[in-house]
Amino acid sequence: MGMVFDPDRIETVTFDSYSTLVDVESVEHALAEHVANPEPVSTLWRERSLAYTFVAGDLDAYQPFYEILRDALSAALAAHDVDLTEDEREEILEEYHDLDVFDDVRDGIERLRDGGYDCYVVSNGNPAMLDSMVESAAIGDLVADTVSADEIRTFKPDASLYRHAAERTDTPIDEVAHVSAGWFDVQGAEHAGMQGVWIDRDDQLWEPFDGDPALTIESIHDLAAELGV
Repeated sequence: MGMVFDPDRIETVTFDSYSTLVDVESVEHALAEHVANPEPVSTLWRERSLAYTFVAGDLDAYQPFYEILRDALSAALAAHDVDLTEDEREEILEEYHDLDVFDDVRDGIERLRDGGYDCYVVSNGNPAMLDSMVESAAIGDLVADTVSADEIRTFKPDASLYRHAAERTDTPIDEVAHVSAGWFDVQGAEHAGMQGVWIDRDDQLWEPFDGDPALTIESIHDLAAELGV
């Protein structure tokens, strides 16, 4: 990769959802009601859910992301010898419909929108999950639309999903800036032809794999400043 960010070419900004706009670590609140030590369970749950999406893509074994999350939760609970009823598991899973929203999300997206940029959400989440996320983040009046992996039944970082997003937003793919906290998502977007923007939510090191992102930011406001709005 090694792409150089070119703000003058950007017409549309797309955002990942989970870990980018909403904090998946907030599921620990729900886990804590049932699990004595929720943090390692939450971490493994997230790791397994991502791994399952990668494997699903290679095996052409798509299932909606909510089902992926259900399977991954079962695996994480089993790995930590936690036995919960089906109702208890569903109660935890439902937390994904009401995750904590990062502080810069509404004001940052509003700043971009007011600056003339069309903003979209492009996510592995299935439509019902994205509807809930847009509502809980209070950004329904700011984003033009959501684009779900469910529409083409393949997950990130498959290049076809980013190409589909460019078509759905009616934007040449190299005029799209894709913002994500996921390194694999940024790289997937760049390999498909978008400009990748890594938002460093947790003061993490960039993964030393396949080059650097075109742009690294700590807040959506940093992107707005880079775009001059």
